Amino acid sequence: RPSLPPPPLCSQRPLGKRETEKCVLVGVHVTSTAGSGIPAGSTPFDIDSSLDELEALADTAGMEVAGRVSQSLSSPLNGTYIGTGKAKEVKSLMAETGACVCVFDDELTPAQQRNLEAALGNEKEGKYVKVIDRTALILDIFSQHARTREGKLQVELALYSYRLPRLTKMWTHLERQSGAGGVGLRGPGETQIEVDRRLIRDKVGALKKQIAEVKNHRSRQRLARKKLALPIISIVGYTNAGKSTLLNTLTNAGVLEENKLFATLDPTTRRATLPGLKIQPEVLLTDTVGFIQKLPTNLVAAFRATLEEVLEADLLLHVVDISNPMYEAHMDTVNRVLEELGAEKKPQVVLWNKVDLYEGDRMDLQLKAAENDRTVIISSRTAEGIEDSVRTIESVLRDLLVHYEAVIPYKKGEVVSMLHEKGVVDLEEHQGAGTYLLGSAPRWLVMQIEEHCIGNGLEAAGMKRSEEEEEIEMWKALAKKRVEYEPKELTNPSA
Repeated sequence: RPSLPPPPLCSQRPLGKRETEKCVLVGVHVTSTAGSGIPAGSTPFDIDSSLDELEALADTAGMEVAGRVSQSLSSPLNGTYIGTGKAKEVKSLMAETGACVCVFDDELTPAQQRNLEAALGNEKEGKYVKVIDRTALILDIFSQHARTREGKLQVELALYSYRLPRLTKMWTHLERQSGAGGVGLRGPGETQIEVDRRLIRDKVGALKKQIAEVKNHRSRQRLARKKLALPIISIVGYTNAGKSTLLNTLTNAGVLEENKLFATLDPTTRRATLPGLKIQPEVLLTDTVGFIQKLPTNLVAAFRATLEEVLEADLLLHVVDISNPMYEAHMDTVNRVLEELGAEKKPQVVLWNKVDLYEGDRMDLQLKAAENDRTVIISSRTAEGIEDSVRTIESVLRDLLVHYEAVIPYKKGEVVSMLHEKGVVDLEEHQGAGTYLLGSAPRWLVMQIEEHCIGNGLEAAGMKRSEEEEEIEMWKALAKKRVEYEPKELTNPSA
């Protein structure tokens, strides 16, 4: 069976170890957003800031930026994305600087990519120019930084999904179908392309099955973490905001720290004891993949199993690089991605990180942070503000506790001890039937003392046991041979 060659996105030929590709960056400032559903002027990133970020991506991918070109258009052109005159300007700049790669700050269609390669190169003279877009650049970085089997599977799926409609450009060494040949005359290139399209579709299907297995594995991991009965805190934020450094500061996790975009991809979960945390000293901290503007849809779909870690969190730590002039735009981008994932209602503690690199007035910054709810100024590198952030985390975790009023039988003294350990007891009295307690505790613990709650049990505590939780409890009782139960189809409790 023929195999599909996987050419690298950012190079059609192998590079030497020390050889670096020169590139020119191209960005378009769209002045009109008619039909897009976005109000004019609402895009938080200006063209220069967006190209600065694209330059950082190119540097992370291992390319040398030789120059940049920008253009303002009411809307990108269907044929070549930029105007004919601007394409000539880019071609001239590439010739002057010796650049062989042109990187666009938006995702190009396959037709635009082919047209630009023809416009910027000279096939008759054997001068070929490689045109890639922002999506290809990010995918290339992800393929370089993926370390675990899960990360590699997700990147591979995104790569093949991106390559499928662009397959023709990989077979320029073979004869392609030509209208001059007439009906019924097809060259070998057409046949090879069709074979490879089928191979890619088969590969995508196989990858999706493997990722589904990974998702089930992650579900089992999440279920195991829930059994620990510890608060789950997910660290989210824009790429290179300092999330991994914060995790290392709090837990000594030893996660890779680099001043590069997407230095770490694979989520890391660590059990940690936060100094000063009184209600629940031990927590589970998860470092997630960083977000970025114009995040490729293929990448979001492929990494959904990983990104869904935030849905299981009790609290989100939103880390922001306050030293970056575009920090507000970064915050908006992260919040939009969280909304797409369905995690926008999760409680957040916003950490304005890298204050040691902040060049503005510190007093004004502190006043601004005080005006925002649950916002703390910190430096993950120097540990400045960590104690304040822990106090804010404790305040939020306290708000997540559920109020209860119960009488616990004396023979269940371990339950009383756990309520003291895991929650807050406001009133305790010893009565004839048992220990009377009034206080707050995590939801899972209040559910365990439902039969001892005064009033309507969980409903008195403002909760209602879900059908899924009822089935899980029934299975537990069946395992202990307390009840007879006719099993019915059980859904995955962690799906």
